[in-house]
Amino acid sequence: MNLDQYLPVLLFLLVGLGVGVAPMAIGWFLSTVLGFQKPDPAKNAAYECGFDPFEDARMKFDVRYYLVAILFILFDLEIAFLFPWAVSLKEIGAVGFWSVMVFLAILVVGFVYEWKKGALDWE
Repeated sequence: MNLDQYLPVLLFLLVGLGVGVAPMAIGWFLSTVLGFQKPDPAKNAAYECGFDPFEDARMKFDVRYYLVAILFILFDLEIAFLFPWAVSLKEIGAVGFWSVMVFLAILVVGFVYEWKKGALDWE
């Protein structure tokens, strides 16, 4: 068993551990050991913005927000499929080209449907 083969893996683990632990250790050292932590009533309050909260933190969002977010993710992921297709266009030939054209046609039909239904309108 040659340990030289595992040196890059061990180095990767040590650097990852250092990047994860070092900031927490430095923060703990600065706040606890050196005493940079100076709490006061304003700093320990729930909100530091200067006024009391006027609504519940668990307020309801409009459903349109979720609809627009889901539509964004849907169309964004479908567009992400175009990058591998564009890279391998020479290898896949005409069949691959026309299958992606059908895919894009379905995507455009779905986009027009959502647009006509008013799902993208914000009041």
